[in-house]
Amino acid sequence: MNALSLAPRALYQEVAELLRQRIFSRDLEPGSWIDELKIAEAYGISRTPLREALKVLAAEGLVTMKVRRGAYVTEVSDKDLTDVYHLLALLESDGAAVVAERATDEQLAELRELHAELEAAVLQRDRFFVLNEQFHLRLLEIADNRWRQQMVSDLRKVMKLNRHNSLLKTGRINESLAEHRAVMQALLARNTALTRERMQQHFQNGLEAAT
Repeated sequence: MNALSLAPRALYQEVAELLRQRIFSRDLEPGSWIDELKIAEAYGISRTPLREALKVLAAEGLVTMKVRRGAYVTEVSDKDLTDVYHLLALLESDGAAVVAERATDEQLAELRELHAELEAAVLQRDRFFVLNEQFHLRLLEIADNRWRQQMVSDLRKVMKLNRHNSLLKTGRINESLAEHRAVMQALLARNTALTRERMQQHFQNGLEAAT
């Protein structure tokens, strides 16, 4: 791999993103030791920006630092996954309720278009994954609470560490799509209570499929 040629201040962030994607793609497996020397040599960088990058990933929960043993890709236990889904259900259902109450007609139309793309991608698993996350994140952007957005972003990164992504379960994509459809209907009806309830159920079903 060619040496990274970035401004020193941005170097550790670029390294963090490279490692983040390797973790998500399972090139770096949960529980595996991160060989700092090997990675630094491969990227053509010193270990200083690499260690700064690992601190970023540790703060996100993707990497676990062990005393005198170095950095390891975080392993997600069943309890971790349950806790993450619980918090996501609370945060995203709250955000969805805000959208149902306060979103403009134009913003709801944008979500409806995203949902239509999701419907069209039901047979394209990789594209469905991407659009699914885009829908959830755009919903939170419209809800406009940056602290909630940051918490959800970090929790979703940890969720991606799960070896058994809920959407990989047979039939789960169709179930998830039906749940999205129900959430969208509640949003368009501007029914805050129903929107909250349906989003919470969406995450509960996702947890059951992921464990």
